[in-house]
Amino acid sequence: MLKIAIYGKGGIGKSTVTANLAAAFALSGLRVIQIGCDPKADSTINLLGGMPLQPVMDFMREHDADPELDDIMRVGFGGVRCIETGGPTPGLGCAGRGIVTTFSLLEDLDLFGREKPDVVLFDVLGDVVCGGFAAPIREGYADEILIVTSGEKMSLYAAENISKAVDNFSDRNYAQVRGIVFNRRNVPGEEDKVRAFADAHGFQIVADIPRSDDINRFEEEGTTVVEGDPNLPLSHRFAELAAFLAQDAGRDGEPSRSTFACAACGEVG
Repeated sequence: MLKIAIYGKGGIGKSTVTANLAAAFALSGLRVIQIGCDPKADSTINLLGGMPLQPVMDFMREHDADPELDDIMRVGFGGVRCIETGGPTPGLGCAGRGIVTTFSLLEDLDLFGREKPDVVLFDVLGDVVCGGFAAPIREGYADEILIVTSGEKMSLYAAENISKAVDNFSDRNYAQVRGIVFNRRNVPGEEDKVRAFADAHGFQIVADIPRSDDINRFEEEGTTVVEGDPNLPLSHRFAELAAFLAQDAGRDGEPSRSTFACAACGEVG
């Protein structure tokens, strides 16, 4: 099982990256679970035709009994199993508590044993790396971490904090950074800034995602780019990233490099 936590500053596009990556994994024939770990609970919406999914924390506030798996999980594009942790009532409580509570519930429900996924993606807010938001790193849920960043100052600042959080657990065999997903915003000197950050930490840039109106266009329709048009060059980049990660984990059936754009270098193979 490939378990990846995807971190990044709020608004940097980590949910877009996660959902498109989930769709690409699904199209390659893998069984995928995506867990949104953000109080906004919008990680999976574009895998579900634009329909929001009730978060676990909302369900638990509205019902006396703990939920069953069918109460909190929906199947989206390509068979991707979708779950949203949600958070507390705005202004009340700790947002990270929603992650801790949900993960405990999913263990009780034996999510992985029942669904038997090939890939699990955790979409995690990276502005705050408190105990709750750091749970995928430190509690053994994820094996690898992708950091989504642009060349914007605050995005790189969040990426730096995420890197420090990972370093704090480096002696405990917890999740390690697999690489950087460079989500371009076309700011001056962007590529040099992101490459300098990656080089300083010894990270590989595993995907280079160009700024594209296609993302907004398909998200307005409630879909990912990969679902909306899998033949777009942008869709190829997500497919190649999925193939790269699956191959690294010893998976079979990855898409051909001659078909998809190279995730690490941005060139067509």
